[in-house]
Formats: sequence, structure tokens, C-alpha cells
Amino acid sequence: MPALDLPHSLPELLADPMAMLALASAAVLVLFLLLILAALRAAGRTARMMPEALREISAMGRRVEGISQAQQQLSGGLSHVAEAQARAQVVTLSTVERRLEEVTKSMGDTLHGTATRTARSLGELQQRLETIDKAQSNIEKLSGDVLGLQDILSNKQARGAFGEIQLHDIVTKALPADSHGFQVTLSNGKRADCVIHLPNPPGPLVIDSKFPLGDYEDLVNADSDHAKTAAARKFKTAVRGHIKAIAERYIIEGETAEGALMFVPSEAVYSELHARFPEVVREGFDARVWLVSPTTCMATLNTLRAVLKDVRMREQAGVIRKELALLHKDVERLSSRVGNLDRHFGQAAKDVADIKISAEKASRRAQRMDAFDFEEVAAPEAAPKPDAEPLAVIRS
Repeated sequence: MPALDLPHSLPELLADPMAMLALASAAVLVLFLLLILAALRAAGRTARMMPEALREISAMGRRVEGISQAQQQLSGGLSHVAEAQARAQVVTLSTVERRLEEVTKSMGDTLHGTATRTARSLGELQQRLETIDKAQSNIEKLSGDVLGLQDILSNKQARGAFGEIQLHDIVTKALPADSHGFQVTLSNGKRADCVIHLPNPPGPLVIDSKFPLGDYEDLVNADSDHAKTAAARKFKTAVRGHIKAIAERYIIEGETAEGALMFVPSEAVYSELHARFPEVVREGFDARVWLVSPTTCMATLNTLRAVLKDVRMREQAGVIRKELALLHKDVERLSSRVGNLDRHFGQAAKDVADIKISAEKASRRAQRMDAFDFEEVAAPEAAPKPDAEPLAVIRS
């Protein structure tokens, strides 16, 4: 038997199948030798037992040979197992490599997609930041405009111009261009902000813009009862002064209407007057000066527009009546012509009906001619019927 490379330690010896097989074979041989020695000793004592011992030795030899063959088969099986294990290891390594490639590719795709989404998100974030920057610039511009408006409203002369501009926009939107005028000089030399050309009565109506914003702000910002009382007194005095000035300057008997409008270009100031100072509003009524805000001024101007429309309708009443008479004649002429056209249509319908009857008769005669058999024609001397006159012409 070939020599075996046995392990050097007992655990390795027990774990190696080849080593265990070699030990089993050695143990069998030792046992075999011991049996031979026992047999030889037994042969010296009894000669009669020699044949049996020989048979047993022969049987034991055959068993040893079978064990040797089994050892060889086991060695071949272990070789196959080692080869199969090597092949399985190769397959496992290839599978692992393939899986690693798939995982690497998947991770690469994932990282690429993540990078793409991140770039897209950064682009969107950049756009949003640009939008925010634009909004910020708009806010800064609006803040500048607000500060500019505050500067305008803080100056009394600029505040008056602001009220006049607002009044100009409202009037031009509510009334026709030829029904009003701005900065009109009256007979007393006073210049009115706006004059509405109403018929007499009531006559031209003056609208003057007054904006007591400073006194109103003092009243709102007062932080004590004494300050509020003083600011309220100052505010009422300013409004009463405006009412008196309008009544004296812009209500002229025989030239303007018996009243005038005081335009307050602030809803807050107008509401404050009606809520906390109704006596000042009543004083305006007594002086025939009516206070209006942007909202109530628009409503008043729409009412005046209806009045102007009615006046112009009355002025044009004669022209309208003349045009209505001409329209009535045109309608009568149209009615006559429609009657004539109706008679023409009736005659045309009758002519069409007669043509239809003639066409039907011609169609029936054509059908009879199409079904006519020349071989069965009667003798020429037969008298033709009135309806068969065309057939007699054919026979001739």
C-alpha cells in the first residue's frame, strides 16, 4: 500500500478520513498477526484444529482483501468528493463575483440617479433662490415706494396734490369727458379743483379736495387723555375750517350749485369723522358742504351721471321724436315692400306648382314611350287618341 502523509496531532488525525482509514488498516493487520500467533500457539497444543485455523486464516485473508478494496473505493470516493468540493468552490466564487458585479452596477446606477436628482434639486433650489431674490428686490422697491408715499403725505402741499390726483382719477372714470373740468377759475377768482357741469338747476357743482391727515395722525397717536382731547379739538377745528372755506369760496349764487362737495381722500379719516365727530358732519350739511370719501364720491358721481344722461335725453327729445317719425316711415315702407315680396313669392310658388305638374305629365309620357312595342302598333288608319299624339308622330 502507498505510504500516507499522516497529520502530526491527534485532532488533525481524527479529522482526516485517509488517516483514519490507514489506522483502521494497521489495526486490522495487527489483529491479523495476533490471530496468526494465537493460531500457531494453538497448533502446538492441538494438531486437529489446524485445518479449521487454516480456513479461518483464509477467510480472514479474504476479509482483509475486501477491506483493502473498500479502502481503495473509499479513497476514490474521497477524491471525487474533493473534486466536487473544488468545482463547487469555483462555482461559488464565480457566483459571488457575478453578484458583486451586479451589486456594483446597481450601486453605480443608484449613485448616478442620486447625483442626477441632487443636481436637479440644486437647480430647483437655485431657481427658488432667484425667485426669492426677485421678491426681495420687489419688497425693497415697495418699501421705497411706501417711504416715498410717507414723504408725500408728510408734506402738506404734496398731500394736497395727492388728493387732487386721486379726485382726478375718480372723476374721469365715472363721468364723460365733456361733463367736468379741473382747476376751473370762478368769477370770484378762486380756483376749484373740479367742477361738474350740471344743468341749471342745480347748476355747476364744485368738488374740492381736503386732506387733514396731519391732525388725524396726531389724534390716532395721542397716548394720553389730555393729548387725545387736544388732538380731537385740533382735528375738528381743521375740518370746520375746510368746510367754511369751501362754503365761502365755491358756493356762488347764480353761478354754481347751492352746495359743494368736500373730497376726503382717505376712508379712515372719513370714517373717523362720521364715527366720533358727527356734529362736524352736521355742520357741513348746514353749510351745504357734503363730505365724500373715494367710495362715496364714486357713488355720488354715478348718480350725477344718471342725471346728466336724463338731461341730455330731454335736450334731445325733439331730435329723438324726429328720428322716431322717420323710423316709423321706414317701417311702413318696409312693410309695403315685404307685402310686395310676399305676393311675388306667392306667384313664384304657383308657377313652381304648375311647372311641377307639367314635369310629372312629361315623365309619365316618357315612361309610356319607353314601354312602347313598335311591332304591336295598330293600323295607321286607326284614329289616335288625344294623349297618344306623340305616338302618331312616331308612326308617321
